[in-house]
Amino acid sequence: MNKPRLAWAITGSGHYIEECLNFLLTLDEVDLYLSQAAEEVIKMYGFNLNEIRERMPVYRDKAASSPPVGHFYKGYYHTFVMAPVTSNTVAKCVLGIADSLVSNLYAQAGKCRVPSIVYPCDIAPEMETTAPGHKTVMVYPRKIDLEGTDKLRSFEYTEVVESVDDLITAVTNRLAFVKLNELALSSHS
Repeated sequence: MNKPRLAWAITGSGHYIEECLNFLLTLDEVDLYLSQAAEEVIKMYGFNLNEIRERMPVYRDKAASSPPVGHFYKGYYHTFVMAPVTSNTVAKCVLGIADSLVSNLYAQAGKCRVPSIVYPCDIAPEMETTAPGHKTVMVYPRKIDLEGTDKLRSFEYTEVVESVDDLITAVTNRLAFVKLNELALSSHS
């Protein structure tokens, strides 16, 4: 088996998507999963999906059974990242609904005890976010959206981050941990 990779999913949120994608594109050994809405949002923010495809495998939400989720059962991934993720997907994950590619990936990661790092778009009652055209706007997440984010924090194998800097730190720390374990295993072989 090849060494495990990082799985990264994007949903239809534009919340600091440019910063998330720019960080993602610095990483090696990563597969990208896109919801249908993510494909639209990526284009709205000026990213070219074909250029991203040249850098990493890209899986799109095109099949009802989400076949790529089987990779978790084969030990293909060491970590699952959802960044940015909409309140809609957070709500599905909290309720255990796995009816889309991304919500199914989260469910299967949890069932396989693969750690998830989640950057929700709704993390505070008042917050700045990004809109297309490099604009910063204020948003006021609803109570139900904030409750979903809070509930997700209590899920096993799930780390919820609140900023791009926190996301970068969490992913960097996780990759360092994985690399350290790989080195320890290889020294014992």
